[in-house]
Amino acid sequence: MIEQQQNNPLHGLGLETLVTELVAFYDWKILYAALRLECFNSNPNMAACLKFLKKTEWARERVESFYLYRFKRMPKGSSVQFELKPRERGFADGIVPRKPEELTVELVDEMRAKATADYEAMKRNDGQGRPRYGKDKPKAQDGYAQNKRTNTNRPAPSQDPANPWGK
Repeated sequence: MIEQQQNNPLHGLGLETLVTELVAFYDWKILYAALRLECFNSNPNMAACLKFLKKTEWARERVESFYLYRFKRMPKGSSVQFELKPRERGFADGIVPRKPEELTVELVDEMRAKATADYEAMKRNDGQGRPRYGKDKPKAQDGYAQNKRTNTNRPAPSQDPANPWGK
């Protein structure tokens, strides 16, 4: 276990030390803007924050991921690595943490807006990096427009529940 965790900056780091380092560098307001956890916003203090993070696993994992990838600026791992909890992830030999990323509330808001726009663009492009219907062809505005009948010579479906095929 120690050999697997040797290259993880979270190994041996207590939650109190982790939060103390983050608060000392970023301040409560920036942590709230970046992580959107109320323990950093409403009456922020170390005791209440630690109590919340110890009880709430998803919030603790969010803070640990922020510590790894924003504060220590470790390289992003593969999708397999991201399925693991932050404390279980490992990094290749020789990778050392870098200087923390400078953040402001405004910068965090800009990053969040860009991420939202990128996500919306990816959804429109079906996640393939290219438009679903080609660059020149506009997409349908609603889901039903794609299924509009183009051949009106065909008979309409039967309205009779006893004979759904209309024959």
